[in-house]
Amino acid sequence: MIIKTRAIVLSALKYQEKGLIVKCLTQEVGVQTFYVPNAFSKGKSSQKIAYFQPLMNLEIEFVFKNKGTMEYFKDIKVGHVYQSLYYDFYKNSIAIFVAEVLHNSLYLQEKDQDFFNYVETALLWLDTHEQPSNFHLILLVELCKYFGFYPDTSQEQLLFFNWRDGIFTSDNDAFCFDQEQSYLFKRLLKLNFKADQNVFNSRDRKKLLNLLLIYFEEHLSSFKKPKSLEVLYEVFE
Repeated sequence: MIIKTRAIVLSALKYQEKGLIVKCLTQEVGVQTFYVPNAFSKGKSSQKIAYFQPLMNLEIEFVFKNKGTMEYFKDIKVGHVYQSLYYDFYKNSIAIFVAEVLHNSLYLQEKDQDFFNYVETALLWLDTHEQPSNFHLILLVELCKYFGFYPDTSQEQLLFFNWRDGIFTSDNDAFCFDQEQSYLFKRLLKLNFKADQNVFNSRDRKKLLNLLLIYFEEHLSSFKKPKSLEVLYEVFE
């Protein structure tokens, strides 16, 4: 079956001398892995390495065998041309981190057009707005909704957030953020892309990112802290 779909590049790993293994989130069939045998070669048959930058927005065509093996691109073109994402150092650092988070989180993700549309729309927001410093935090919170472990805020007036159970509680045990951390976390849950973005300083953002990663590691068994984390810390120091 021939599939034509929009896709977002999550990762690209060099394989042998001229090949790439590319993982994409697609609108039509969810997460798919592709083998590109000629990404580094020259000539008309080559598929340019520039297509496979982190979070690149593509329109692709491929024969979908649906056998759990790698597919091959039949046709590729850029879907949306980002204006600043790859040229702004801050935004590019965020993009690399977000791509790694999605790569580490999405394994057997099946077709979910709402999820794809959310990720695509969020990336367009990042590309076109001048205050990106909270983007990765808001995105991680929203991912919790799609992954099925969004915090229960029905008792948000309570002082502590239990990251194991995903609830606010009055009992401060070993699985709780402390009172200051819980307050920051509560504020983040109310933040969205339409709100004033000047709500956290660099120290708060670093704390919140650490809290979110703890939460992800608890609820996604295969999740690993992104290797790009230290770079992100330095960017927003």
